[in-house]
Amino acid sequence: MAIFRARRVLWRSFSTISSHPLRVCIVGTGPAGFYTAEKILKTHQGSQVDIIDRLPTPYGLVRSGVAPDHPETKNVINQFSRVAQNGRCSFFGNVALGSSISLVELRELYHVVVLAYGAESDRVVGIPGEDLKGVHSAREFVWWYNGHPDGRNLDPDLKNTDTAVILGQGNVALDVARILLRPTSELAITDIASHALTALEQSSIRKVYLVGRRGPVQAACTAKELREVLGIKDLYIHIKETDLKITPADELLIHSIYVFAIYMLSFSMKEEMKNSRIHRRIYELLSKAATAGPSQPSSGQRELHFVFFRQPDRFLESYDKKGYVSGVHLEKTGLKGIGSGKQIAIGTGQFENLSCGIVLKSIGYKSVPVDDLPFDHQKGVVPNVKGRVLSDNSGDPTSIENGLYVCGWLKRGPTGIIATNLYCAEETVASLSEDLELGVLASTTRLPKLGRDGLLQILDNRNVRVVPFSAWERIDKEEKRLGSLRNKPREKLTSWEELLKVAGSE
Repeated sequence: MAIFRARRVLWRSFSTISSHPLRVCIVGTGPAGFYTAEKILKTHQGSQVDIIDRLPTPYGLVRSGVAPDHPETKNVINQFSRVAQNGRCSFFGNVALGSSISLVELRELYHVVVLAYGAESDRVVGIPGEDLKGVHSAREFVWWYNGHPDGRNLDPDLKNTDTAVILGQGNVALDVARILLRPTSELAITDIASHALTALEQSSIRKVYLVGRRGPVQAACTAKELREVLGIKDLYIHIKETDLKITPADELLIHSIYVFAIYMLSFSMKEEMKNSRIHRRIYELLSKAATAGPSQPSSGQRELHFVFFRQPDRFLESYDKKGYVSGVHLEKTGLKGIGSGKQIAIGTGQFENLSCGIVLKSIGYKSVPVDDLPFDHQKGVVPNVKGRVLSDNSGDPTSIENGLYVCGWLKRGPTGIIATNLYCAEETVASLSEDLELGVLASTTRLPKLGRDGLLQILDNRNVRVVPFSAWERIDKEEKRLGSLRNKPREKLTSWEELLKVAGSE
């Protein structure tokens, strides 16, 4: 008991003594980063938390990933702003892990480093023709219409084709389809990037195909997103009735019935029931959409086609424009059970072509490793146990990298919604707190760390132009001012030069 009390005192001392505070650096200012910061500030009174991001702007995917016509989803920014304005918290933008400062250096400067920089790359399909012009990742397209400075120059060709193919049927795929098909008059009052709005106003896209390897029961979207795209004004929806036929395994998935009361169910059974309801609702929405409208589109009407049981075999090159995509060679698929009610798509050896002038791959984001960081390339995550970074991919819980933690997509993969990161952050901070309480971090916290002062000194020596939160507030103010001139909530500054110029103005 005496040892336990001593450890408890040690833990509290690092959290409360202002002369030697617990110094924490969080890399990444998306939901995972800010939820982690908020939890640490509440749990460890007296701690100092610095949040760095390679962009001059905070909020990660809330700013650059959430669709412009979903303003209510972005309200969480108000909560994150309060965290950044906490006297014990500092935001430092335009600081890139790996180039501005290394992970090794951060670990020397801080007692704790939490990596929450998300996923800024893409999974590849791995088929011929993927490098053809006109084949883009959905992430690039989302960055483009959301005004991410690295997406400004994408310049997708929306003029010279009337057909777009989107590979994938998750929420991001539906976002992209909605942006392509929604009336631009409705997008004009959102915070969509001006260059994207102009391109969409001039767009010739009239048909969008959403292609999925499996069937409607396995569609990875949420009912909310599906309802929204199905509700676009004057949109023709096409779904083959044959694709709506379900297997016995599908029946089990969408009609699972349990006789136990909810309070008697295990967590996994509750999750299974929840997923069953989601899949059932999605199937019902698609079934209704398949029969609710006319059998043929009217002249000039925009069209959305759900294509199930197809997987891309290769991208087709145009005969007229060498080096450009002209379609996708698709293989028909069927479902094969692999136990526990799960089904995977397998090729049937039957093929067909789908002509288009642009392809958007929405098959998943991918995290990028940095030097001196253990990384599981197969899973695309940092190996960890409840947020504690492991030294290798063996899964050995004793091979812990003391003082190094992970949260968000880098921890669990690119899954979940914004709120998922709250629970993810709580788990990581609980691990951090437990390690402090049990003295696991004693060897790294025995001596004071330089923390913020040391970070800023290194960045100054390297002529890194740091963007503090007060400079972001100038960017925020200017974007809102420009937006008010166009009846928009904001007009995003979309180049590094513009962002840094406004950030530096007084």
